[in-house]
Amino acid sequence: QVQLVESGGGLVQAGASLRLSCAASGRTFSTYAMGWFRQAPGTDREFVAAISRGSGITYYADSVKGRFTISRDNAKNTVYLQMNSLKPEDTAVYYCAARSSIGLGLVYRRDFDYDYWGQGTQVTVSS
Repeated sequence: QVQLVESGGGLVQAGASLRLSCAASGRTFSTYAMGWFRQAPGTDREFVAAISRGSGITYYADSVKGRFTISRDNAKNTVYLQMNSLKPEDTAVYYCAARSSIGLGLVYRRDFDYDYWGQGTQVTVSS
């Protein structure tokens, strides 16, 4: 069982940066592939970024590629989402997710691939 707690959201102006963090409980964090998703009001939850358990492989949604960076620190049981050049359309609740992964280089971009979810953190970008 893994518990995930996101932090770092807030209200910023367009063009600003934020870094989200997701702290995981347990001693097996390094065996989990991680992902970030977001959900804006009235829309479905969408994939943002994913990282393999070995950190070597990352994958991004086209809408954030070149602006967002996912990373992880297995020693701190934490995954990060660095968000630069934020746009109003990035406004959403951001969720981190985890799933056990055998492969070091596997990433997952579908929400039903993940077993554990955090409670979400609100990101609001004003124009």
